[in-house]
Amino acid sequence: MKQLVLIGGGHAHVHVLAALAKAPFADTDVTLVSPYARQIYSGMMPGWIEGHYAIEECALALDSLARRAGASFVQTSCTALDLATKQIRCANGASIPFDHVSIDTGPAANLAGLAGAVEHGLPIRPIEGFVAAWPGLLERARQNGFRLAIVGDGAAATELAFAIQARFATEGLNRVRLTLIGSNREPLTGFPFLLRRKAARLLAAQGIAHLGGRHAVALRPGHVQLDDRSQLAADATLIATGAAAPAWPAASGLATDDAGFIRVNAMLQSLSHPFVFAVGDVAAYADARPKSGVFAVRAGPPLAHNLRAICQRQALTPWRPQQRALYLLSTGHQHALAAWGGFSTSGAWAWRWKDRIDRRFIAQFGN
Repeated sequence: MKQLVLIGGGHAHVHVLAALAKAPFADTDVTLVSPYARQIYSGMMPGWIEGHYAIEECALALDSLARRAGASFVQTSCTALDLATKQIRCANGASIPFDHVSIDTGPAANLAGLAGAVEHGLPIRPIEGFVAAWPGLLERARQNGFRLAIVGDGAAATELAFAIQARFATEGLNRVRLTLIGSNREPLTGFPFLLRRKAARLLAAQGIAHLGGRHAVALRPGHVQLDDRSQLAADATLIATGAAAPAWPAASGLATDDAGFIRVNAMLQSLSHPFVFAVGDVAAYADARPKSGVFAVRAGPPLAHNLRAICQRQALTPWRPQQRALYLLSTGHQHALAAWGGFSTSGAWAWRWKDRIDRRFIAQFGN
């Protein structure tokens, strides 16, 4: 029997488990390794913050998915790969042998260059950590004059700001001050011009400040230190600065890019170790794509095909990611922005569209 190990319960691996449930891989034992028994779908996090969803509606039960797939589930995290002996080293002290391994862990929090981030900040990744901390943060916000800073002004940070401000409004917390801190002159750099302008107007209309063209360099008790030596008063600081690679892939000897993401070919195989596959934000694709769940979801079916093929000694098929992706960004109050290539629009209908897509994704892998 061959041993296939799936490290991480990301969007692509959910597709692999679904494929296994329909048709097991011949002569292959499959093990899923993940630090959590569920995978919270990041696309529904803004709606959960606002109160539109219960957290259970946003989560996929990895243990149940693994059981239906006939796979073993080990609840721990990977700390290293021994590529010579083909062993996974785990945080719980266990070693798991493999013939083939697939990595879909998602990114780590990007805390580089931000002193005091661990002591005084709350990263939005891992999502489970943020979910656990959110009720306490909301309770603190009920204090008069509460000041909340969000480091980052990309899609995740901007959606987070809109969702939190909308929840504050629902709770009647109108004296909370919320500020986005970003190195860009305006939020959502890289998105279409009209969408960026619409987002900027909505931020201003909802009372969310954007401190652009600045770098947060340190978090201190009660304030954020900026690169121009100024300070922003903050009672709490969230960190949404984009994706960083976990340290263990490069340390294990896998070929990585300069940022530490695993370099893969069109078949989603490691460039240095063909028995290793990687997808999602942890991968550096041959045809570069943004770090986005949109591409991780699309990589799921071709990954499942190629894992089945390699386990059965059949030819692999290259994956050609889409050139353009649909982005739906919640702006609070059941309103959303939509972008496709250079086209953008917005409205309540866009939020309903996003809601249907998100609910369909969860229902597809029914818990």
